[in-house]
Amino acid sequence: MTKTMRLTASALALSAAFTGAALAQAHVFTAKDMASLDRLSDPRVSPDGAWVLYDLRTVDFLANKSAHDLWVADAKGKTPPRKLAASAGGIGSARWSADGKTIYFISGRAGGVDQVFRTDLAGEAAVQVTSMPFDVGAYKVAPNGKVIVVSQAVFPDCPDLGCTQARLDAGKAQKNSGVVHDRLFVRHWDTWADGTQNHLYAVTLDDKGVASGAPVALMAGFDGDTPTKPFGGDEDFTITPDSKTVVFSAKVAGQDESWTTNFDLWSAALDGSTKLQNLTAANKAWDAAPVFSADGKWAAYRAMKRPGFEADRFGIILRDQATGQERELAADWDRSADAIAFSPDGKTIYAQAGDVGQVKIFAIDIKTSKVTPLTGEGHVIAFEVAPKGLIYTADSLKGPAQLFSLPAKGGKPTQLTTIAADALKGVAWGEPEQFSFKGWNDETVHGFVIKPANFDPARKYPVAFLIHGGPQGSFNNSWSYRWNPQIYANAGYAVVMVDFHGSTGYGQGFTDAISQHWGDRPLEDLQKGWAFATSQYSFLDADRACALGASYGGYMINWIAGNWNQPWKCLVNHDGVFDARGMGYSTEELWFDEWEHGGTFFDKPEAYEQFNPVNHVKAWTKPMLVVHGGKDYRIPLAQGLGAFTALQRQGIESKFLYFPDENHWVLKPQNSVQWHTEVLGWLNKYTAPKKAQ
Repeated sequence: MTKTMRLTASALALSAAFTGAALAQAHVFTAKDMASLDRLSDPRVSPDGAWVLYDLRTVDFLANKSAHDLWVADAKGKTPPRKLAASAGGIGSARWSADGKTIYFISGRAGGVDQVFRTDLAGEAAVQVTSMPFDVGAYKVAPNGKVIVVSQAVFPDCPDLGCTQARLDAGKAQKNSGVVHDRLFVRHWDTWADGTQNHLYAVTLDDKGVASGAPVALMAGFDGDTPTKPFGGDEDFTITPDSKTVVFSAKVAGQDESWTTNFDLWSAALDGSTKLQNLTAANKAWDAAPVFSADGKWAAYRAMKRPGFEADRFGIILRDQATGQERELAADWDRSADAIAFSPDGKTIYAQAGDVGQVKIFAIDIKTSKVTPLTGEGHVIAFEVAPKGLIYTADSLKGPAQLFSLPAKGGKPTQLTTIAADALKGVAWGEPEQFSFKGWNDETVHGFVIKPANFDPARKYPVAFLIHGGPQGSFNNSWSYRWNPQIYANAGYAVVMVDFHGSTGYGQGFTDAISQHWGDRPLEDLQKGWAFATSQYSFLDADRACALGASYGGYMINWIAGNWNQPWKCLVNHDGVFDARGMGYSTEELWFDEWEHGGTFFDKPEAYEQFNPVNHVKAWTKPMLVVHGGKDYRIPLAQGLGAFTALQRQGIESKFLYFPDENHWVLKPQNSVQWHTEVLGWLNKYTAPKKAQ
């Protein structure tokens, strides 16, 4: 018989325990490996299409921090990428000037306040462009190169930047610590409100390309944020091709900010000569990400139709700038556009969208609305339009993000980078396979199975059953630095993931199906998906399986614990909803909970109780690891503590892993490794083979 090894928390020992021997000469991909990988992001192609800037994040694991450098790649892939020396002072958000001669970027190298700097293609020296009093959060340079628009966090009722500075200084001098709030969003994501909002300012650049003169407040008195919080960036605003106007997406805060999704597009003259104008007042749902054709004849933006629903389909709206007439492009295309851009000739709009477990780039003909996919399997993260094609970053279940170039009409892409190639050399990847089955309402549901690394078809393997969050989301054929199935595959597990009803990329009706049905339709999909996978893949050991999930996935773990705990040896609940009523009264973005339950917690209390895990804790029997972040304001800490209390009070084997410095995600490298050590140790404890008699 196979010798049983001593159980440890390390991925290597776990892997050995499941295989009976160390993985043969293969590099076992561990959580530390993943947390230490270099990461590519934010590709930006030069106006002539010859070069691509990108951000490369590197990690100092021992110091538990990361750094960002600016690299430039040859868009034809003929010469290797190179790092710009200007990166040495810290760098981010690199952008090209319209003539391609200047590279702008943000850095805190001068006094620790983030400002805009510039360099050239050689990238040897850096010149400071802006001298704003506060961190520049996002920026854009006008096409004529004479004006730069920057964001500043200011008090919206202040007439100038000096007023905000004086008020901040006065706050620091106070000896008392109490803060008074008179409306919601007292905290958002992982930050408490301090009264400031992100506003845009226009600054003139002199002949030397340096900011001069007083900044022009473009949002004076506006009660709202651009960029939007917490994840907005320069995609939230754009400058018209004639360099005269900024158009931005923002929501008027008011008393209802936490329960409305009514973002509108607003315009303002860069010279401050006109008042703000609401361009989309008629639509009470979400309007976002304005873009313009190069000749200025067309504007386009993404728009939802249903107020209050954050996961509604983003359609593409075209506006004729001469007449003001609007129409939806490809209105029958049942996909939601994540990002859009015009082709150089203005005849095509490129869109990024999820599609049956993949995320692709599509070309949409403006005249005919014909939709053509340009990429295939994998997960496109971001793309840029070049004069004769596209530049994009993409990853997959078998590897992190790389940079690619693609002809304008599609075809075979050219890979331009090999990020982390040395670190990943010799890794035995778990092979992914997409499958489908009949789920709720006899509708087709898709999922993925990932074989263990160094797979032996003659063996059975324990299973990690991963449940995604959102719930309007998808695991996709994509790489993750938080829930990466390859970590489990390299630890000796097979992985099963089901894109249940509510998942994105399968049509808006499929996504809509989960609202007000958190506990029945998706549970039926998960049950049928598990039954299908275990019947079709003989290497899955259904008697040695644990279920894991975060956010909505964590909610589902709590729901499974009381409604479908039979198949599982153990459970892992990360930042999951435990009590729907408590969640409704303490989360920050109320529009989410109110849409998902069909109303407010006081008007529809029965809806919050219908699929409430707290009502089923008497049926809990399976060991559960509960994980929660102290700065998680989306699903507050009491939800995790409540689940752990329910487990402990009933004598059910359980642990509580608490990260006081993490939010809804675990982001710090060493915390990530600790998370994986605890999770894999928990799974191994309950799924390891029985010892020989």
